[in-house]
Amino acid sequence: MLAQRTLKSLTKAVGVGLHSGQRVELTLRPAAPDTGIVFRRVDLPEPVDIPVNAQAVTDTRLASTISSGGAKVHTIEHLMSACAGLGLDNLMVDITAEEVPILDGSSASFVYLLQSAGIVTQNAPKRFIRVTRPVEVREGEGRSLKWARLEPYHGYKLSFEIEFDHPAVNSTGQRVEFDLGSGNYSREIARARTFGFTRDVEMMRSHGLALGGGLDNAIVMDDVKVLNADGLRYGDEFAKHKILDAMGDLYIVGKPLLAAYTAFRSGHAMNNQLLRALLDQPDAFEVVSFERDREAPAGFAQLAPAW
Repeated sequence: MLAQRTLKSLTKAVGVGLHSGQRVELTLRPAAPDTGIVFRRVDLPEPVDIPVNAQAVTDTRLASTISSGGAKVHTIEHLMSACAGLGLDNLMVDITAEEVPILDGSSASFVYLLQSAGIVTQNAPKRFIRVTRPVEVREGEGRSLKWARLEPYHGYKLSFEIEFDHPAVNSTGQRVEFDLGSGNYSREIARARTFGFTRDVEMMRSHGLALGGGLDNAIVMDDVKVLNADGLRYGDEFAKHKILDAMGDLYIVGKPLLAAYTAFRSGHAMNNQLLRALLDQPDAFEVVSFERDREAPAGFAQLAPAW
């Protein structure tokens, strides 16, 4: 059978939160079959477990936040994206503050951590959410239009189009497609960093956001150019980061999707709306597993290769 996956051993990371600027420690631990991905706030007087699922998302301003009671964890999407890209089903994430560390602004460091710990199969079938008919969410009209859609597909494919009227972005691709079956997540998507504009930084910091952001963990642009000395990691890094974010946001549903995702100017909020719209329509999906590896779509049966 196509089996669930977890870590072979625990691994740790230390960093700062992008928005909070707080120092935070992560301990990533193996978890039993059917656990899913669970964040545990170990800094609280009584540790609180926050299982990842679409209903646990309580804030989508500039990041995806999950909550349980009064306990929160912000900015989970880059770690979730790495889990999606590596096919990791079960994981315990001990965290000592309320925001996942930004590390280098991409999911590459999380991929490295997870692969260094080792990924192993478990004696339980891997379960997928297979989309059986199109589901779409839309917002706005004309220049403010944005939308996201899931359609049936025997595999997992994402297509994202951005629309930033900025010289540095205009000179790169504003549309990217990635198919998990034929592509390599670690090489093609994971290194794409979050990005922002200097004109927005002062406003964000006045609202207590982006306090931990800088040139070492984000692409930063003024009105005309990229300010990072080393430039871009990919020619189309801006659009690729949106694919990275979408993979993380969609993995919050709790199981890997078998679907084609297409989006135009979507973000964390709309991605979560799309998941909730899917779950609200039981005839639009089914939960499936594969008794034989060869029955699964390409890219799911093999453990992801190291860098």
